[in-house]
Amino acid sequence: MSVLLIEAFYGGSHKQLMDLLQEELQEDCVLCTLPAKKWHWKARTAAVYFMQTVPTSTNYRILFASSVLNLAELVALRPDLGKLKKVLYFHENQLAYPVQKCQERDFQYGYNQILSCLVADVVVFNSAFNMESFLTSIGKFMKLIPDHRPKDLEKIIRPKCQVLYFPVRFPDVSRFMPEHKLAHLEKIIGVKRNGDAYQSEGLPGQQESRALGGLMKNSNVHFESGLCEAQPGLCTTQHEGLPSPLTALARLNKSEASESTNPCQEEDKQHLTFNLCNILSGRDYQQRPLHIAWPHRWEHDKDPETFFKVLLKLKEKELPFHVSVLGEAFTEIPDIFSEAKKALGSSVLHWGYLPSKDDYFQALCMADVVISTAKHEFFGVAMVEAVYCGCYPLCPKALVYPEIFPAEYLYSTPEQLFKRLQNFCKRPDTGETAGFSWAALGGKFRSLLAAEPREDL
Repeated sequence: MSVLLIEAFYGGSHKQLMDLLQEELQEDCVLCTLPAKKWHWKARTAAVYFMQTVPTSTNYRILFASSVLNLAELVALRPDLGKLKKVLYFHENQLAYPVQKCQERDFQYGYNQILSCLVADVVVFNSAFNMESFLTSIGKFMKLIPDHRPKDLEKIIRPKCQVLYFPVRFPDVSRFMPEHKLAHLEKIIGVKRNGDAYQSEGLPGQQESRALGGLMKNSNVHFESGLCEAQPGLCTTQHEGLPSPLTALARLNKSEASESTNPCQEEDKQHLTFNLCNILSGRDYQQRPLHIAWPHRWEHDKDPETFFKVLLKLKEKELPFHVSVLGEAFTEIPDIFSEAKKALGSSVLHWGYLPSKDDYFQALCMADVVISTAKHEFFGVAMVEAVYCGCYPLCPKALVYPEIFPAEYLYSTPEQLFKRLQNFCKRPDTGETAGFSWAALGGKFRSLLAAEPREDL
């Protein structure tokens, strides 16, 4: 057990990553967690809890923790852990995390993350947006200190930083997909149905997710590495050093593709995309309402108000649609959810968290469009999962989304979102998610967790 995994908020994507690492490392790791409740208290006090509960061992070589933990406190309280190679993973950062207007940003949470970076050996972010929004905010954030401010902290921390996208374990969802999605998969890449499953020559195991292509980000580099070293002055939307997470389906089917780098933009190459308007046949599907999915946490930073306002405007104009609201709710649920459920009435197909992964992926497979209205997003696992299930993404032209999705899948205002949905009787096309799979990223995580401990402490 050479790897010590510590998660102070064991829920959502934090739990998903730790479970995946534990599954891969098996007996070579120890996992110590706290439940995903009362986040603020976990961020403040988890170090003392883990001081008492993390078992002592001379076999540890690596400490891997999310940035919820105050790593500086833990290694001070447990000097034996300070000698390990310490890897800090940022799912989100508190310097760029939005707060409600009625609240002031608590200085301590961001300060804790800066301290953790200073004691860590490697600092890993799940996107370039996450990394840059954190690093470039350090100077301004430290100016909140009234006097005797520390200097040049960004310069100290940046050399330790790198981007390693969140790895998603994509299941086989073919058994949940409606006929039109399966038929199109068979048409564009030649996958063959074998009962309820799909087989595709040259696409073994997890790499079958590459088959769901058609959406791509213009890039001269492949995403297979998933890794980027931090570079001073890095632009999060245009950077040569960071591979794009989205690659063209044409790269997987070179014999069918033209020389175009973006088959989505070529009318004569629409057989390479999930353009459902062109591929669907059958009266039932063409006449059924558009199915919209919103698979996000029921919290203010996901801006459910904007989402429901757009849907109610569609309903006012008597445009037919169905909606599945699939996110997880916590202690405090914004009032807009109960109000919207009542107002949307029969348009609601699914309402509420689906604890079964099969039920969750089945709901996504039945949807046409997945929408984000987030005010905060540093990666967006739910959007990637939905695209994997054949949904067309519509995301704000902000945050991490321009790093993940091409411009045609982004909107700037709620009015633009409304107009896109209004026109979606044409049926959407969908995106590519192979670069986010564990098959593509697992090697980098293994390397990250395989280095020797520091000998200079």
